[in-house]
Amino acid sequence: MKKQLKIEGMTCSACAVSIEKSTKKLSGVTSSSVNLATETLQIDFDESKLSLDEIKSTIEKTGYKVKKNETTETFDVSGMTCSACSRTVERITNKQVGVIQANVNLAQEKLTITYNDELNLNELFKKVMIAGYKVTKAASYEDNKKKKDKTISVMRFKLILAFIFMLPLLYVSMGHMIGLPLPAVLHPTHEAFNFALAQLILTIPIVMVGYKFYTIGFKTLIKGNPNMDSLVALGTSAAFIFGVYAFIRIIAGDVHYVHNLYFETTGVIITLILLGKYFETVSKGKTSEAIKKLLDLTPKKANVVKDNQIIETPIEQVFEGDIILVKPGERLPVDGIIIEGETAIDESMITGESMPIEKSVNDKVIGASINTNGSIKYQATKVGKDTVLAQIVKLVEEAQGSKAPIAKLADQVSGIFVPIVMSLAILSFIFWLLMGKELTFAIEILVAVLVIACPCALGLATPTAIMVGTGKGAELGILIKSGEALEVFHKTNVVVLDKTGTITKGVPELTDIVTTNIYDEMQILQIAASIEAKSEHPIAKAIVDKASQKGIKLKETTAFKNVVGHGIEAIIDEKTILIGNKRLMEKYEIKLGQTLKITDELASAGKTPMYLAIDKTLSGIIAVSDPIKPSSVNAIKQLKAQGLRVVMLTGDNEITAKAISNQVGITEYVAEVLPEDKKDEVEKLQIEGNIVAMVGDGINDAPALAIADVGVAIGSGTDVAIESADIVLMKSDLNDVALAIDLSNKTIKNIKENLFWAFFYNVIGIPVAMGVLYLFNGPLLDPMLAGAAMSFSSVSVVLNALRLKKLQKRKNFKMTKVIKIEGMSCMHCVKRVDQALKTLDGVTGVSVNLELKQASVDYQGSINDEVIKSVIDDAGYDVLSIEESL
Repeated sequence: MKKQLKIEGMTCSACAVSIEKSTKKLSGVTSSSVNLATETLQIDFDESKLSLDEIKSTIEKTGYKVKKNETTETFDVSGMTCSACSRTVERITNKQVGVIQANVNLAQEKLTITYNDELNLNELFKKVMIAGYKVTKAASYEDNKKKKDKTISVMRFKLILAFIFMLPLLYVSMGHMIGLPLPAVLHPTHEAFNFALAQLILTIPIVMVGYKFYTIGFKTLIKGNPNMDSLVALGTSAAFIFGVYAFIRIIAGDVHYVHNLYFETTGVIITLILLGKYFETVSKGKTSEAIKKLLDLTPKKANVVKDNQIIETPIEQVFEGDIILVKPGERLPVDGIIIEGETAIDESMITGESMPIEKSVNDKVIGASINTNGSIKYQATKVGKDTVLAQIVKLVEEAQGSKAPIAKLADQVSGIFVPIVMSLAILSFIFWLLMGKELTFAIEILVAVLVIACPCALGLATPTAIMVGTGKGAELGILIKSGEALEVFHKTNVVVLDKTGTITKGVPELTDIVTTNIYDEMQILQIAASIEAKSEHPIAKAIVDKASQKGIKLKETTAFKNVVGHGIEAIIDEKTILIGNKRLMEKYEIKLGQTLKITDELASAGKTPMYLAIDKTLSGIIAVSDPIKPSSVNAIKQLKAQGLRVVMLTGDNEITAKAISNQVGITEYVAEVLPEDKKDEVEKLQIEGNIVAMVGDGINDAPALAIADVGVAIGSGTDVAIESADIVLMKSDLNDVALAIDLSNKTIKNIKENLFWAFFYNVIGIPVAMGVLYLFNGPLLDPMLAGAAMSFSSVSVVLNALRLKKLQKRKNFKMTKVIKIEGMSCMHCVKRVDQALKTLDGVTGVSVNLELKQASVDYQGSINDEVIKSVIDDAGYDVLSIEESL
């Protein structure tokens, strides 16, 4: 038998050797190997000669400790009907040796346990079964769906059957009271026996249909764990038994008891509760629609290419390394890398990105996305449970099964709820007897109190809202990993944004080429790209990419020399070329003259300027920047509109950091932050008493994401960042931070509403059922109305949670810059300014007012004020001021 054990206490290779030696001496050990880095022992031994406990004992005698392996597993639980049930299962599980934590999700009927080697699962299952419930290995979503569909079908049949008998029962028992005709043979006064017998015959099938209320209710009551079924069973049994007693008295000749039959109370209550349970089950099914939608995306088969033949293969039989052919309009079956062909792929179902993304050889593709045009061949890299879609489904399921801290209140109340209700029912029964009321009156009070109480609403309040909230998030491309993250996010008051890859695209782009009129822009670009083609620097790549886009052919470069910290020196066409920073120019004594002003302006706009000199004469300036994402400006406005303090962290220098922050509307930033210091900056904000959300995408953001109250990872970021985060934005769109906070706010508000109405319903309903209003000449609550109210309370909680499915994205703010202009004197000036401003990228509308001497520019994304000044200046006018408004 092979076994892997975690070892504690090892500090060096001598420790590892010591453990290996001591275990190899044991009789029955075939091999023993210690990995110091992972602190694990791989041991192969004969179980007939040696036990695992003996191995552990030997290791501990050597001076080290065997760490218990921890496992988290989810199981299906059947038989639960209310929060008292889930509380019982949770309590029994947590008591078992080896259980670290156990959570029960009533809405999903799931038990999630974190346990170590000491737990005996079979023993746990037996104890839960004795309490009246059944725990089984978790079935797949499809199997669970089939099971739920079957359950709904059976419940529908039972409900129809109950109504078939309940309606005539209600007619016979109460119809004559409101003037409805009854056959003479059933007349309550003249044919009391027939009248009672007919009701008994109609009630028995309804009791049989609702037999589970009695089998589960009385079983849990006997075991000392009463639940909602116990209340229903006790209440309806009391009414039924008293009805039988009245029937016996009628047989004995006491026809007065014809007015004390309570068969209709039993029949109507069971039918109404069955109706409520049916609607509740159907509604709960809708809370998991997000997972169903995701699972439905995966194709069932794939076209696998083998030996130049296309073989249609079931998705389960596709393995890593297989070559897959996908034609236009088809969904990709698994994740992979394109090896042949070009296409555009619609990934909206995974990322929420509406526009198809161009893909070619070596690009990654995601399973379940749609190939919109060209045929491609790609190699499978992730299949089965490792695909992006499978991981998303897993995350959503885990989040839906987790508990938010707010759920603890409901758990605590529901744990003592049923015993309190039973006590109140008995006390009410005794009280009214002592008050001189008839036995029938006291029984009516007893039944009403028992059936109106509803721990279901309390138990469903939190999990249904979390299920719908996390499911809606998944639909919108926001993956929330836990109920706790969902709850904490709405308390956030500070959002810290990493700059590169979060606010900006994270990929440098060439933005400006300035010439000194010796060479034109294309010549400058050709020379610069020819040199930079030999460099691995990201800025060099930006220059080369721009030349490639322009179709420029590169020149041959010789004598390439990298001047560390300064730039590059090379020879092209027998001319010495220098490209780099100011220090490189100064080193070779090249005069910069008036160009310093230009480079200062470029730097203040958040760009990185580089000088290009040919034969020691300055010939041009090239500027590269990491462009701001079009969504960033609006996203930051959204966050500020929600009352959040926004802080930017960047490793850039002060000038660049200030320029970027001005462009996106952030007033608070920290520049020149080293990667390892980001975590410290988050901690500083937390020490001030803030609830901090950190948004980032890189490996260097992982520590900060982990320590923040809520870590938010951009979906295009690294695996490490995504693993460290609590929330993942699949679209890499900063607007989704505000949307996620919106979702958190609305989900927690929904939970609070659910809990309020669940508590309020019971606080008001139980005293009314006890007859408090009747003491002051008010109405008495009929047990049938109590049953209807109880059913409605559970359904209303689920329906309220389903309202979260209507959450919509916030509309983009209309962003406008108001520009005061000097020099406009006629309509010709207005036209020139209008045309000049419309040339700017991102402008959606321009309005020029001659009288006010100003122009208003509506735009999307970001527009630098210096760029606006430049185009107005080129048109022949001066800018006095630029102000921004919403």
